[in-house]
Parts: sequence; structure tokens; C-alpha cells
Amino acid sequence: MTTTTTGTTDEASFFGPDSQFSAFFDDPRWALAMIRATVLEAAHPQIGAALVDNSTFVAHPWRRLRNTFLSMRRMFGADPAVREREAARLNRLHARMSGSDSRGRAYDAMDRATRAWVVATLFESAVTMCRLSGQPLGQDSMERMYAEYRAFLAALDGDAEELPEDLNDFWPYFDRVVENELENTEAARVILYRLFDHLPAPALLDGAPALWAAGRAIGGPLLGAITVASLPEPYRRRAGLPETPGASTLMQGAYLAAGLARFLPAGWINAESIIETLSLSPDSDDPRARTAAALNSRVKRAAALLRLLTPLGADPEPDRSSPKDRGEGRRSAEEFFRTVLDQTGDGLLDWPDLAAMARELSTRLDLDEPEETRLYDAFAAWWRELQAALDTDGDGRVSAEEYAVAVPSLAGPALIRVAEVLFEATDRDGSGSIDAVEYRALFRTAFHRDLDTTDGTYGRSAFVGDFVSFMSGRRTSTPYDPLLADA
Repeated sequence: MTTTTTGTTDEASFFGPDSQFSAFFDDPRWALAMIRATVLEAAHPQIGAALVDNSTFVAHPWRRLRNTFLSMRRMFGADPAVREREAARLNRLHARMSGSDSRGRAYDAMDRATRAWVVATLFESAVTMCRLSGQPLGQDSMERMYAEYRAFLAALDGDAEELPEDLNDFWPYFDRVVENELENTEAARVILYRLFDHLPAPALLDGAPALWAAGRAIGGPLLGAITVASLPEPYRRRAGLPETPGASTLMQGAYLAAGLARFLPAGWINAESIIETLSLSPDSDDPRARTAAALNSRVKRAAALLRLLTPLGADPEPDRSSPKDRGEGRRSAEEFFRTVLDQTGDGLLDWPDLAAMARELSTRLDLDEPEETRLYDAFAAWWRELQAALDTDGDGRVSAEEYAVAVPSLAGPALIRVAEVLFEATDRDGSGSIDAVEYRALFRTAFHRDLDTTDGTYGRSAFVGDFVSFMSGRRTSTPYDPLLADA
């Protein structure tokens, strides 16, 4: 049986709530499979280089998870117009990512063979997750799901020619890439050995650093060991990944335990609700905030008890609570640099960091191409202004030290232009002010915070002033922190 996906009608039948992919979306096993697939993607030299240079997954992993989840929802949804719009957005995003890795090899996020490998890892990891959990897919289901993933690739690239048409030919293709192309890249090492060990707390648990650190100390190594054990043996050998005693048994147990969720009543596990809850700030005006606030209070009390029980000689977890929580209105230069400016988490400020800000704001506003380009151009002008003012050693990047010395230079004309473009994109009806509906569209990740104005509108000068104050004055901001500062 072949899995041709050339006709529009045939492709449309692969999406929507009846697809094989949709059946996995609220499946706990999918979390393990996604981590595995991400490592296999990052092990590809081109993808690994693009992730290291451009991605925010290290500094803002929860935000990246939420964005990826929403994108996959749109791409596999039943509405073809939503799918086409999301595909266009993803293509614009990837078209801005190209360069060279540490060995001088070129990478391009629009490379068709590389994009096919991303889709291949998702499909193969889904098949593997079913096998490891004792629920292997039948041949018909596997064929159907492979057709869905080829249709997904076709929606991005216009066709799926870079993936074998027949499922029987896919497995030799997959094995060939694993054997001959994957490497122990920096991005793969970061995911396996840095991200899990240093994973920042989601917004819901940000006020309990000691409790989060204790849970992460246990869960991080376990997730790393489970992921390594689930990777293809040829890659583990090629990359020199250590074999932890008992990891294979632990991995099997984790997949089997996650697979037991099939016995739960339908609807008990909703991935979208879980992700939103983790991102929920207790001081928002969303109705769910009351529950989050109560949970956050209990978490803080548990954290206080844990600190009392911690041996005196142990190194304390750094206080990562926001300055607002500590009764302050401003961040230190070091904290602002780390939490807001350094979006990629590499300790330096350069264009990919500002591009990540533009990308995040464009995504939240769901901008079309002309507006998105204007926002990117405004951020690019701001980067040129920052580089000229702050890059004292001429290396093309700004260090935390260079930033701290010349921090007032942040508030230049280019930053004001960024704020103006953002205002114009938010003011959808062109009225010259942002109403509550438009405001909530911009700050949807802050979960419907109310306007602090008497007439329920937000004027241009007030908007620009607040944004510039946030970006140049290092002030904490209830609406902007969830967009640009939260993990």
C-alpha cells in the first residue's frame, strides 16, 4: 500500500479530529515521544545549528512548548484556511533562519530534506512510543498515520517528495540518516544534559524555587536517562551516549505507565488545559487564577517547609521570584539581561535574541506577512542601534558587562519605533486606541488581564511609554513579563 498525498481532497482527509495524530494529542506518552523526537531533530547538524543560533528553548522552554503545541493544533486541525495560514507563518519564520555552524557548515531552516527529517522523527517516535508502551500500531494504522505526516509535510513544502512515498521505504531511509548523518551536536547535548538539569520553573511554580529545584533534581536525570535509552542504538553508539544501568527498564516502565492513561475516562487529560495552567500567573484576572493563587500559596508553604528540612550545608537555590514579588518595581541590569534580552540563553545579546522577541510578538498577535515584516524591520533597526551603542569590542554581540555599562542607550528612537509598530498592529480597527478586546488579543498569554484605564482604552502615547519603560528601564510589567520574560 502506498501513501500518496498529492491531491488537495486526499490531503484534507488526513487532518481533523479523526486523524491518528489527533488521537495522540492528549496522550501522556506523547510528551515522552516529543522529547525523543526533539533530540533526534537536534542531532541533525543543520537543525542543531539552527536551534543553537536561533531557538529560545533553553531560556524559555515552557513558552516554546506552548507555541509548538498551538502550532501543531493548527496544522492538524480540520480548517484548511487555518492550516494554510499557519504553514505560511512557519515558512516565514524558518526563512529567517540561516547561517553556519561552528565548523563552517551552512545551514538553512528552509532546506527541504532537513524539514522532511523533522517530520520523520515525529512519525517514527509516535510508532516507537506505541511499541514501547505495549500497544504497537497495526499495519493499517501505521500506514494511515504515515500518510498524515506526509500530508503535513506537503502542507509546508507544497509536496512530500523528500519522504519516501511508501511506508516500506521509510524505514531504510530513517536508518540511513541515523547511521550516516546524525551527530552528537551541541543542541542535542544541551537538551539531554543541560535543559533537564536546569529547567526553569513554569509560571505557576515560579514563586517556589526550592520546591521546584527539589523536584527537578529527581525528575531531570530520570527524563534524561529515559530519553537516552529510547534513542536508536546506532545513534547512541555513534554519539557516545552513556548507558546508565537500569535505564532500559526505567524507560519501558515509564512508557507502560503513561500508556495506562487509555483506561481513564475520555476528556480527563487535556494537554491544552495543562499547558495553559502551568503558564497561568496567579495575579491575572482570568477566572482560573483563583485556583492558581490558592495552589501557589500551598506550594510556597511547602517550599518553606522544605527549606527548614534542608541541611544547612546545602547550597541554596537562587531566588528566581520576580522583583514584583519581592516588593520591587525594577530588575537589576543582570537580571533584565538574563530574563528579557537574552532570549536564546547563550549569555550574549545579538540579532537572534531580538528576532526571537519579534517572532513571539508576531505569533501572539497572529500577524499577516506585511505587519510581521514591519515588526521584524523595527527590531532590526533597534538591533543596529544597540550594536552601535553597546558593542564596544566590535565582536558583533553585546555582553552582559557591555550592556550594564551603557544601559541608558536602550531607549533610543528605534525602540520607540518598535513600540509604535506594535501599537499599530494591535490597534486592528485603526481607531488610535486599543480597546479591551484588542488588548487581550495582544496579552493572551497573560490570560485576559484587564485594562487599567477608566474608559477601557489604551492610547498610543501610554502604550509606547509603557513598552519603552519595560524594555529600557528594566521595570517589571504585568502584561509584558509573560510575553518576553517568563520561561
